[in-house]
Amino acid sequence: MQQSQISIRDLKTFLNHIVSNNRQLQEEGKTPVAVEVVGDSGIGKTSSIIQLAQELDLNFVKLNLAQIEELGDLVGFPIRQFEMIKGNEVKMVDENHISEYKELGYTSTGKNQMSYCPPEWISGKKKGGILLLDDWNRADLRFIQAIMELIDRQQYISWTLPKDWHIILTSNPDNGDYIVNSIDNAQKTRFISVNLKFDINCWGEWAEENKIDSRCINFLLMNKELVNKNTNSRSITTFFNSISSLPSFEKNLSLIQMIGEGSVGPEFASMFNMFINNKLDKLLSPEKIMLDDNEDYILSSLKSSIGEDDKYRADIASTISTRIINFSLNYSKGNKIEKKYINRIIKLVTSELFTNDLKYNIVKKIYNGNPSKFQMLTLNPNVIKFITQ
Repeated sequence: MQQSQISIRDLKTFLNHIVSNNRQLQEEGKTPVAVEVVGDSGIGKTSSIIQLAQELDLNFVKLNLAQIEELGDLVGFPIRQFEMIKGNEVKMVDENHISEYKELGYTSTGKNQMSYCPPEWISGKKKGGILLLDDWNRADLRFIQAIMELIDRQQYISWTLPKDWHIILTSNPDNGDYIVNSIDNAQKTRFISVNLKFDINCWGEWAEENKIDSRCINFLLMNKELVNKNTNSRSITTFFNSISSLPSFEKNLSLIQMIGEGSVGPEFASMFNMFINNKLDKLLSPEKIMLDDNEDYILSSLKSSIGEDDKYRADIASTISTRIINFSLNYSKGNKIEKKYINRIIKLVTSELFTNDLKYNIVKKIYNGNPSKFQMLTLNPNVIKFITQ
């Protein structure tokens, strides 16, 4: 049976639960649960885990196992320890510290053992953290076996991860599209595995927050089918960032085509140039829609772009409504929502620009996304019906 796929948003909810549950397990003296996040390259696995660590105020360590050659860089290097005694006190001392302990009056008992020094990436870290083992199924088999040891007991021979540390693995699918090592069932039973999928809605929220070029956001929201394993969100973002400084796309079609073919491929680049030729890069940005004082101009421009009756462009209307939602929620994080902003939302959803389902979606998602900031929406009788439906 094929495993279900989750979005970035669902992944963060899931990982938040795992961290919370792991903390309870540790309080009960049990071993925390490790998680494997499987997904195509460039889909946002690593960036979402970094963001989670920041939100939870956890240390973050990323080890790219496909690029590490020495096993000691993962699990530490072997060192000989000698048993030393002073009175009734017995200690195992690293061989490079023996002289120090002799000066303190310790003597050797003659017993010794091989041990492992904690690796550099964990040395000195006490507060909780996330250990991200990136591309772990691309690693040498020696590393995979060592990882199993860490996952099983959160320790490796003679050193232990500090309390409140959580192990997350990332991997590419073992479907023939990537050069990876197959993981057997004995290994798979030691962690929870989830499959991450690309979600255009999550990408749209991320793009708004990270100020991706507004023209480019519109394009991808209208052409989500172009995202695949060959043209992933990482290469698309690279392409968008490479052309964002161009004030006019239509005057630079050949340059854009060249950059596009070198980053996202000919099909994507040609579709983007078609988007420009159809003047769709001229759509109003959500910032202008929501903050420009000339309301009549905004409404007339939107009406011209969206059309009406048999010329109604449902794809444009849907894209603009999504942009309004994402911009409003992102804007509300760092700004006071004044009455004129509320009035603009009301004007948009009481006009004939959008279908009723889009109006409902705009109001419901904006209000539910930040009820305290958008409380004034509930004072309008024409809008409250969208919230209470």
